[in-house]
Amino acid sequence: MIQLTRLNGDQFVLNAELIRFVESRPDTYITLTTDDRFVVRESMDEVVQRSIQYSRQIRGGII
Repeated sequence: MIQLTRLNGDQFVLNAELIRFVESRPDTYITLTTDDRFVVRESMDEVVQRSIQYSRQIRGGII
């Protein structure tokens, strides 16, 4: 799970394993495998980094 921030400032937690696409246009859009879409304040690179960190923690890799 990764913590993100909606454009209005509300924070939420997202299951990173459900991410299908992350796009920058210029806001950051996250599309899930369920076809739900979120727009967040974090940059595309930050979402990717948080997803990688989550994956490493789950799979027992280097944190």
